[in-house]
Amino acid sequence: MQISNDHHQTRRAVLLAGAGLAGTLTAGRAARALPAKTLVFPRDRGAHPDFKTEWWYITGHAKSSASPRGNEFGFQLTFFRSRIDSTQAMTSKFAAKQLLFAHAAITDVQGKKLWHDQRIARDGFGVATSSESDMAIKLRDWSLKADGSTYTAELPASDFGLKLQFNETQAVLLQGKNGLSRKGPEAKQASYYYSQPQLATTGSLRVQGKTFGVQGTAWLDHEWSQELLAPGVIGWDWIGINMLDGSALTAFRLRDKDGGAVWDGGSFRSAKNDLYVFSKGEVIFKPVRSWTSPLTQTTYPVEWIVRTPADSYTVKAMIDNQELDSRQSTGSIYWEGLSELIDSNGKKVGSGYLEMTGYSKPLQM
Repeated sequence: MQISNDHHQTRRAVLLAGAGLAGTLTAGRAARALPAKTLVFPRDRGAHPDFKTEWWYITGHAKSSASPRGNEFGFQLTFFRSRIDSTQAMTSKFAAKQLLFAHAAITDVQGKKLWHDQRIARDGFGVATSSESDMAIKLRDWSLKADGSTYTAELPASDFGLKLQFNETQAVLLQGKNGLSRKGPEAKQASYYYSQPQLATTGSLRVQGKTFGVQGTAWLDHEWSQELLAPGVIGWDWIGINMLDGSALTAFRLRDKDGGAVWDGGSFRSAKNDLYVFSKGEVIFKPVRSWTSPLTQTTYPVEWIVRTPADSYTVKAMIDNQELDSRQSTGSIYWEGLSELIDSNGKKVGSGYLEMTGYSKPLQM
């Protein structure tokens, strides 16, 4: 895995220490059950700074239009926002009330290589901003913004880059109960969560100085919460899959240290717009094959059987090494990568992203 550092390896430590924030990221207000609400767009595409944690997440699968066979790529970009409760009463413009992080990666399927970069900055001074009225996020030279039903992303890095446009082809998918998604046995362990599957994608990807014009399909997740993880949860396994027939599959489980499911859920929306939201106990992740990272010695399942009310599927990583080392921004090591979905008849029915956290060490949020 190629990792391009963001200017200085100690940036995260400097930001936190300079603001007097060491050890305070997990402190804050007591979480309460989130009320049911109607998500309103475009406002809810924007930031929600009163909430502790928020992310905008786009993943996709694309092919080069120039090559006869088509070079195949996976791509992901994620912007995170973290509220620092201990600084909210400070009046100084230099108080770090919100931190913005970002990750970007390209999976080169033919080259069997993952390219990854990361950013971090405090909100303000034009360096890092996140609009509350619509999706418009900037972190230095990285950006993600919406204009009607079109999103644009530009994320240049030292060894790779993404310059992509995403167009909605379907209605927004509200996860959970009309956008309120439970993540644990207590009502406070929940998030507001919507997805935008089947985004028609065009643009360019750059890898080691070579630019590829690409076309493909992407998936957007936007989620915000006060408390996401129940006590004892060390991480999660999650898939977001664009099905070849236009359907959309989401499935996840939150794990304890023994690998058991503390909570699970997801949804299936057919190409005809019929939505089925999974209840607790209806999703089962069973590992089939594992891979150990030569960099961190962490072992991840890279092939799964995932049983859902829609079908029982096999999820296979397109390449094994799609581990992301983000210790210089969010502080975690996790696996997130392009995968294919095979149904119970052995037929490939979709592609998308598999994300696995908490395998290197328990996830802290």
